[in-house]
Amino acid sequence: MALNSIFQYFVPKDKKFFPLFEQAGANLIEMAKLLQETVYSTDLAKRAEINKKLEDLEHKGDNITHQIHLELGKNFITPFDREDIHALASSLDDVADFIQGASNRIELYKVITITQPMKEITDLIVEATEHVATAINELKDLKNIRNITDSCVRINSVENKADYIFDKAVGELFEYEKDAITLIKNKEVLSAMEDATDKCEDVANVLESILIKNA
Repeated sequence: MALNSIFQYFVPKDKKFFPLFEQAGANLIEMAKLLQETVYSTDLAKRAEINKKLEDLEHKGDNITHQIHLELGKNFITPFDREDIHALASSLDDVADFIQGASNRIELYKVITITQPMKEITDLIVEATEHVATAINELKDLKNIRNITDSCVRINSVENKADYIFDKAVGELFEYEKDAITLIKNKEVLSAMEDATDKCEDVANVLESILIKNA
């Protein structure tokens, strides 16, 4: 696919936006792996410690998003549409919010027993964030459009799997869980986790929009 010549001319000169997006992608993987560590741990003190680390990383993500918005305000020329830069930054920030939100709910609601569906969705969050980071790292020159498209397809597939696990898990909660408080706690945690995969799909949608406009 031939790139718009103006786009091609400016992309190699961008030294601001792409490094920030790459930092955001790497931050999401780190957060997802920490959440994974949480759900596979039975040590409550360790979980609390990880939750604090996740809070710090979520703040780090906020700072990256803020920096992207500052750069948008300072730079007349951007590597792709300003609204797409804004949408990409916001969607990445949303993923971070829900990963941290899932951990926070486990901690605040004192969820002792982590269920198998929670572990499975968390594993999918790790997978989705890895695909997100891969796609973002390819944005620099758009020579490997196929790689970005493949990552987006994989993110969508992961999100569909997470949806299925979530729906099945919630159905089983209503059918078998007799304690209403436990049901609500588990549903809230599962919901935040599933939302994190939804937000990864939002990132994929923005990336696909960028490809359509610039390819």
